[in-house]
Amino acid sequence: MESVYFLTGSRSSTLLGTDFKSVPLKNQDLIYVKARPDPLRYDGCMKQGSTSYANLIRPEWIKTLRTFIQAGFALFCLYGGYRYYLFYLWGTGQSSTYVPRPPSVEAFLPISALVGLKRLILSGHYDMIHPAGLTIFLAALCIGLLLRKGFCGWICPVGFASNLAEKTGRKLKILWKPPIWLDLPLLSLKYLLLFFFLYLIAWKMTLDQIESFHTSPYNLAVDAKMLLFFLTPSGLAAGIMLSLVAISFIIRNFWCRYLCPYGALLGLLALVSPFQIKRDQETCVDCKKCEKICPASITLTSKKTIRTGECIGCTECVSVCPVDDCLTLALPGRKKNSILLLPAAVITTFLLFYAVSLVTGHWYSEVPPEVMKKFYSIIAELPHP
Repeated sequence: MESVYFLTGSRSSTLLGTDFKSVPLKNQDLIYVKARPDPLRYDGCMKQGSTSYANLIRPEWIKTLRTFIQAGFALFCLYGGYRYYLFYLWGTGQSSTYVPRPPSVEAFLPISALVGLKRLILSGHYDMIHPAGLTIFLAALCIGLLLRKGFCGWICPVGFASNLAEKTGRKLKILWKPPIWLDLPLLSLKYLLLFFFLYLIAWKMTLDQIESFHTSPYNLAVDAKMLLFFLTPSGLAAGIMLSLVAISFIIRNFWCRYLCPYGALLGLLALVSPFQIKRDQETCVDCKKCEKICPASITLTSKKTIRTGECIGCTECVSVCPVDDCLTLALPGRKKNSILLLPAAVITTFLLFYAVSLVTGHWYSEVPPEVMKKFYSIIAELPHP
């Protein structure tokens, strides 16, 4: 079997008295490493037959795979949104054609899901007005606890839209990275929003208040309220949404990184996730490829273990690392795992929650369409609770 030998070192270094370190690199990275003014490094032997093994442990096409999976969920959400709009037209008397209401639209009612979760904990009763919303919320929490922010990295359609905006901004060469003195205060915003909602709902709301909200006309028509918010926004709301869209082309993943309270909650849960990215300081060549590709802008080269709540579990950093086993996806008792394990577990967990809720009757709302239609007809008169 053919082997590749190479030697790298600083211009001032000599062979005598130098400690050699084994750094198995990919073929395409040899020239780059040879040109680095780093302490002398020597790769004893890199066998070309290890390609298939590397493709299994850290495939270079993980980024493409993530894009396709995210796009699939985003298209499903768009289809569900279109179906719900047809249901809304029927419910408001603008169409005589009845289209069943897709439960998946409840994914965009996270506050209602948080209220439903507290009601479930205090009373043991599942939210059967928006059961799919609570199911999706529970799935996201479980994924965050076990599989880092895999929901953000592999499922969330907002994250997919943010990635598209980032790619466009990069092509237009208008991306701007905020300096650390601005980045840190901005990072705190999503946690402030999270604690605000947790204070109002998880801490302040009593069970009686929750039950009152649960059966209120507003909660019965909150999905239609959300639709109207996007279809007929106020001038202020439209200005804010357009500003968020515009700034996403300039600042990478602006909404996800700085403002999403949902992601902040999952990030806190991810701190105890068994999945971690490990970095071997001894073999790292400090090329910073991992930092350049990281959607969460994590400074990986300054850490040995990536525990931060900002990590979305995309594993793209591992796939681009030019040094074998320098960056690895680790589990307790097993330092190196295929990075395909994480997305496979994320999708499987999400679909498992869906399947169980479908079988047990916790996916479709128990509210009859005729009742929803009744409240849809007076939706403009329904005040906020």
